[in-house]
Amino acid sequence: MSQHELDARRLLCPMPVIRTQDKIKQLVAGDELTVYCTDPGVMQDIPAWCRINGHQVLDSRSQDREYIIAIKVG
Repeated sequence: MSQHELDARRLLCPMPVIRTQDKIKQLVAGDELTVYCTDPGVMQDIPAWCRINGHQVLDSRSQDREYIIAIKVG
């Protein structure tokens, strides 16, 4: 397992989800990805995408007008 980060700040829907999808394609099951965004829509969009694609949301929170989602690759 390894830790990865994705900076999707200043991107609007659907780009944060697309960038997350592209990054996860490079990872292996068990890896963890933390995604940093500024579009509030990701709080619904990325967890929905994860459910559909077999990944697990470990944590999602907002902090200083940023949205941070931690994902475990399935």
